[in-house]
Amino acid sequence: MSHTAITTTKAPATIGPYSQAIAFGDTVYSSGMLPIDSEGHLAEGIVDQTHQILTNLQAVLAEAGFTFKDVVKASVFMTDLAQFQQMNEVYGQYFSDHHPARTTVEVSKLPRDAGIEIELIAVK
Repeated sequence: MSHTAITTTKAPATIGPYSQAIAFGDTVYSSGMLPIDSEGHLAEGIVDQTHQILTNLQAVLAEAGFTFKDVVKASVFMTDLAQFQQMNEVYGQYFSDHHPARTTVEVSKLPRDAGIEIELIAVK
């Protein structure tokens, strides 16, 4: 079984030697997504940053033929867990009737001084 790199211009281009996502069989593994639009602008504030990331991840999943309903695991990295409730409210708008397993951890720093990064695993 081989793997396929997933790339879309509807999400920010990678800034290193990695793919936006990898499809392997019936599974897609996304890279950690930062709150950057396709033109490279960083969103401000945890609410807008969470929306931007989930919009980006939705585009990456769609490129692979997946939706948020296919997500089985999410990992959320935040620089300030005091903003957890705000992030969780936005996250819930995208996963309102489907609740994948999720891990949320606080980290000391993220690339581009983002406040949040999210990665997903989706299975058909």
